[in-house]
Amino acid sequence: MRTARSGANLPGEDKGKMEDCIFCKIISGSIPTKMVYEDEQAVVFDDIHPQAPIHLLVVPRKHIPRLMDAAPGDEALLGHLLEVANRVARERGVAEEGYRVVINVNRGAGQVVFHLHLHVMGGRKFA
Repeated sequence: MRTARSGANLPGEDKGKMEDCIFCKIISGSIPTKMVYEDEQAVVFDDIHPQAPIHLLVVPRKHIPRLMDAAPGDEALLGHLLEVANRVARERGVAEEGYRVVINVNRGAGQVVFHLHLHVMGGRKFA
């Protein structure tokens, strides 16, 4: 994807290649990871740099680099990711006390892996 005027890469474009994507490698099984949950559309696993006692990543199997790259036909998938976030929060016992769901978009917001993912965090009080 390039801008019409400049031909310059858009932010995050260089990180959107599936062959270089660590989450695509986890989903394919080429990087072994203990899955917390899996279905035909999404996988869930623990964050390797947790910011809370419970810190899970909900990742679509479909490679979408950033939330802003989701297409009009991705609405059902995006809703499914939220439903999975609710499910794993309940299963991990943080739903009643409260949990946070975060999507970082681009480096300025803290996105490090350019494959859409939801952070589900709980088990501590948030400000």
